[in-house]
Amino acid sequence: MKKEIVADVGNDEVRVGILEDGKLVEYFVERSAKGPLAGNIYKGKVANVLPGMQAAFVDIGLEKNAFLYAGDVNPESLGSFDEHHDEWEEKLPIQEMLKPGQEILVQVVKEPIGTKGARVSTNITLAGRYLVLMPRIDYVGISRRIENEEERARLKALAEELRPSGMGVIVRTAAENIGEDDLKAEMDYLKTLWEDIKRKGLYSPAPRLVYRDMDLVERIVRDVFTPEVTRFYINKKEAYERVVAIVSAMAPGLEDKVTLHHSGADIFQYFDIPAEIEKALQRKVWLKSGGYIVIDRTEALTAIDVNTGKFTGNKDLEDTVLKTNLEAAREIARQIRLRDIGGIIIIDFIDMNSQEHKKMVLDALEAELKKDRTRTHILGITSLGLVEMTRKKVRQSLDEVLERVCPYCGGKGKIRVLE
Repeated sequence: MKKEIVADVGNDEVRVGILEDGKLVEYFVERSAKGPLAGNIYKGKVANVLPGMQAAFVDIGLEKNAFLYAGDVNPESLGSFDEHHDEWEEKLPIQEMLKPGQEILVQVVKEPIGTKGARVSTNITLAGRYLVLMPRIDYVGISRRIENEEERARLKALAEELRPSGMGVIVRTAAENIGEDDLKAEMDYLKTLWEDIKRKGLYSPAPRLVYRDMDLVERIVRDVFTPEVTRFYINKKEAYERVVAIVSAMAPGLEDKVTLHHSGADIFQYFDIPAEIEKALQRKVWLKSGGYIVIDRTEALTAIDVNTGKFTGNKDLEDTVLKTNLEAAREIARQIRLRDIGGIIIIDFIDMNSQEHKKMVLDALEAELKKDRTRTHILGITSLGLVEMTRKKVRQSLDEVLERVCPYCGGKGKIRVLE
């Protein structure tokens, strides 16, 4: 598979598209005036505690207070920022853990979406290229994408040896076949970063931003730019030199894959990305065969319907349905990633009688979703023949980033019939 990263760095906006075999599968945009919040760490002040909801609202200096669920409160993180309290019991009610006016260190785990404020947690995570340090959780985990059992065992032993006492670490996919020296160097960096954050947390007034996560270009290099990437295109010389410097520090050996785009044309236009984005904002998506899928978002879930459309097949009905559903499964996985759809997703494939055909479609969907860096979970087919799945929601979806609700119709987009 040919995988490319295309970065358009402007004065007020940075846009990044990720292409697989020439098709856009992920799109990110970051505006300089309003960067992302997810990953940022704040010293906040508890505004109010709601025992009936087992939640609290925390003032972190934003327009809306952040939401802190009881399950995201680590009792050991309360009190002072650098002490562990063994006397805390598990699963205490929130009113016994937090009081209005109390100052706490929290990390944004979910961006503000619609009318809801940001969601925060006291369980801090600091991500590097190979490791994720969890200073407040005693746990060791290995990426599920690393499938070789010997390599998993090696990495787990290294993680146990390198992690500080009482802290947790997750070994990321990029750590596969990476040597001990590189992992140790990153662990030392993450430990130093945590000490600095703790120090700022202790002495800063609340509410205050204590740590800002990496900008978009840095995150792309850290999380996406792996040896599997064929080429990283970028459109400005200054930005190109910066990316090469970041790559040299984070992923030495990949510098030759970074390419300065010399064409006079707009880099996104050159790769035909705007047309793909425009399609991703439409309700209906046509398949090459002539079938189509319809994507409808509601407050509770996203519903996706599959139709044969213009595709009539050339064998029999079952074969036509199977081919349409298989093509739709691959396109649905791509659209979910591209549109960054999160939460509950219900897919209504065309009815199939054959259990073998149902399995083939589910397998095709699962295979495509394995390429998704965001966690997904397929629950199977319901008694009504609907595929249920979930996808972790962290950021705003593509339409929320690029569009706003019409102030006249409130997003309904319909008028009364003439009669």
